[in-house]
Amino acid sequence: MFSELKIKTVAVGFFALMASGFALAAQDDLPPIKGKAEIQIHAAEPSPSLQTTQMLGSARTSSGRIVAVGDHGVVALSDDNGATFRQARAVPVDTTLTAVSFVDRDNGWAVGHGGVIIHTTDGGEHWALQRKDLSVDQPLFSVYFKDRQNGWAVGLWSLMLQTMDGGSSWEVIKAPIPPGAKKADRNFFSVFGDDKERIYVSCEQGLILRSTDGGATWSYVQTGYEGSLWAGLVLPDGAVLVGGLRGNIYRSDDGASTWTHSTVDFKSSVTDLSTGPNGTVFASALDGVVLESHDDGKTFHGAQRTAREPLTAVSVTSGGKPVLFSQAGILK
Repeated sequence: MFSELKIKTVAVGFFALMASGFALAAQDDLPPIKGKAEIQIHAAEPSPSLQTTQMLGSARTSSGRIVAVGDHGVVALSDDNGATFRQARAVPVDTTLTAVSFVDRDNGWAVGHGGVIIHTTDGGEHWALQRKDLSVDQPLFSVYFKDRQNGWAVGLWSLMLQTMDGGSSWEVIKAPIPPGAKKADRNFFSVFGDDKERIYVSCEQGLILRSTDGGATWSYVQTGYEGSLWAGLVLPDGAVLVGGLRGNIYRSDDGASTWTHSTVDFKSSVTDLSTGPNGTVFASALDGVVLESHDDGKTFHGAQRTAREPLTAVSVTSGGKPVLFSQAGILK
């Protein structure tokens, strides 16, 4: 497993690359899965090998296609449950892409460095640029759409964007100041929601930023943990899961008001959470650890891959099997 020193070393290395130009090397709880933001943005070129390209985020379309994103604007598509992948036909950016979200078979959004947001209307084959901001080195880490019109993207130093027109325009949302802080400067790692107008953002210092009115207002809730929470997920029954440093996973049955600590048999930091059609919850983690839960996230058991690749994302196939992504590429 990763020792605390290893976590700190990898995380600081990540942050130095991800936010070059900012003196934040002292932070030790950022996800070690991002790359350096580009100064110029060009159309992505075909990658010589998808199997060795760092992949950072993934999603499934309603038709079951798996879409993964990563370094150099690479978008990888699989229509056979992850057995094989091919690249998207046209991507307008070559910056690192960190996350992707789909609302149906065709419509999806991906975000990344340079504040870029790209949109597809054909299931990930072709993408169009909706937003970029090269005036600041402030990458986006996560994106969530509740329908074709309403979406949110979040990132470094409390960056939050909202659209109500499918991404044609994006508004910067002023985040509230966390309890005990002087300004809104927490990093926002994962944004996700349910079907009851509740939207959640997992943050640093065990905080969850929550809206119960469809994004009109926001407030913080405490999980009882003090470390960063890199991943979040709403289960079909409405339970909320968040995971992060040192294998910590927390669960809420009341819309994030109160939290309980899930039992996890590894201490590797959790980078992603995903659930499949059979209700199994999977978590990817550092040091090659794959976790799964068969009781709605109350307990997680897992195994460690022999190569111990730093896992960055996990998708679940229509048959309930995990497809893994890592700093080393797409894994078999």
